[in-house]
Amino acid sequence: MDDTILVVNCGSSSLKLALFDQNHKPLASALAERLGDQSPHARIGDGGAPVALPPGANHEQALEALIRAFQDRGLMSSQPSAVGHRVVHGGETFRHSALIDDSVRDAISECSGLAPLHNPVNLTGIDATRALFPWVPQIAVFDTAFHQTLPRKAFHYAVPESWYRDWGVRRYGFHGTSHKFMSQEAPRLLGRTPAATSIISAHLGNGCSITAIRDGVSVDTSMGLTPLEGLVMGTRSGDVDPGLFEYLATKGLTAKRVHKALNGESGLLGISGQTNDMRSLCELADHGHEPSSLAIDIFCFRLAKYVGAMMTSLKQLDALVFTGGIGENSARIRQQTLENLEILGFVVNPEANKHHGRLSDGHIEDSTSRFPILVIPTNEELVIAREAARFANRSGSA
Repeated sequence: MDDTILVVNCGSSSLKLALFDQNHKPLASALAERLGDQSPHARIGDGGAPVALPPGANHEQALEALIRAFQDRGLMSSQPSAVGHRVVHGGETFRHSALIDDSVRDAISECSGLAPLHNPVNLTGIDATRALFPWVPQIAVFDTAFHQTLPRKAFHYAVPESWYRDWGVRRYGFHGTSHKFMSQEAPRLLGRTPAATSIISAHLGNGCSITAIRDGVSVDTSMGLTPLEGLVMGTRSGDVDPGLFEYLATKGLTAKRVHKALNGESGLLGISGQTNDMRSLCELADHGHEPSSLAIDIFCFRLAKYVGAMMTSLKQLDALVFTGGIGENSARIRQQTLENLEILGFVVNPEANKHHGRLSDGHIEDSTSRFPILVIPTNEELVIAREAARFANRSGSA
């Protein structure tokens, strides 16, 4: 057993791996896509060497192939000291990361009803690595755990109490590892401690969420019972009137069909009718494609509204933070969102924003801005690796 930490993130048809040393320094990454398809593909690193997969390769086959590629390249000499798994939904069962045993695995499975598209495939990765490394500590790191500090007024829906008591209907929140990283990294850039820092963290990618973090703790967030609620996303609608379901039923659409459309055919894709990729949308908008311009306008408007809403959960605001693929890389989206927030005192520095804060320690605010505005690259894999190392050290395995 060596001192490396393996991070596993299973998607519905993809697999991401990351390898860290004992000091949490990244050593390598790998990605397999189109799993289950007749033409799956995998590679080591961004644009790196391809790794051969058989037609129809599943997650277990991809995992074995990528780990073997790590070992062949001398990146992982034997077994890792710990394996950290991203698990999307932990319900109310898991307030923190957990060392995986049979009872924890069963509890994750029981949460699958709350995340039927995510938890089962997360369990696939867990089962595969437990089979490969039966004596290595395996740690589940939950997207929902960071938000278990939400006060009841923030997580409780205005629905019959029995729905919450009997079926667990409440706001859970997601992207917890990303927001947790922001809760630690933003204070560092601000020269403060996490326990004395309050921020609004906007994670903007294909999935989008925003979280109010008060004194290092999540106190409100946009995603709800599922990752569908909240901001406009790549293919997800975000907030809609629940009456939509009954209305569309009169048009012949079943609840299952509407749910599929709200998750996979809506958001930026649904509005533009073209793409869920923000870069492509901006190019289309620049060439006069009105639906793409509208998609961008709605995205930024709804995001700005949520920034204002999140401020009600804070006693002070030390920074607004942009992260995720769009949040980190789209100066246009940040600019347009912040223009909607000038009434609250947010003012962006166009030059710093153009460079994504890379020349100004993450800061993109103008000197006249009431609040600091930061751009911080997220590192969810690092959060998972740190959690895995913590458990490995506790068990004396590292």
